[in-house]
Amino acid sequence: QVQLVQSGGGLVQAGGSLTLSCAASGHIASIDHMGWYRRAPGLQRELVAVISNKDVTNYIDSVKGRFTISKDNAKNTMYLEMADLKPEDTAVYYCNYVPPGQKSWGQGTQVTVSS
Repeated sequence: QVQLVQSGGGLVQAGGSLTLSCAASGHIASIDHMGWYRRAPGLQRELVAVISNKDVTNYIDSVKGRFTISKDNAKNTMYLEMADLKPEDTAVYYCNYVPPGQKSWGQGTQVTVSS
């Protein structure tokens, strides 16, 4: 099983920035798609950002222009840079493959944006 260990997150005021990291126990260079998911209180989980093995990226409309997904294959680490954060970005963020592997979820990282 591939283990994904997350770091980053925290509390930030609206308009601020945070960067999340997702370190994998194995090589990620050849994985077709990886991504960041989030679950806000009372809402369904949604896929926020995706990155392919060719570094092609895609984002949910609500974060386009504000979030940047990237990965460092040498470090086997994926990142989510979040800028101009809004209260509606408040959620627990998870990294995983896309589509998600059942046993590959990161542990989750709380991001709280205050107004």
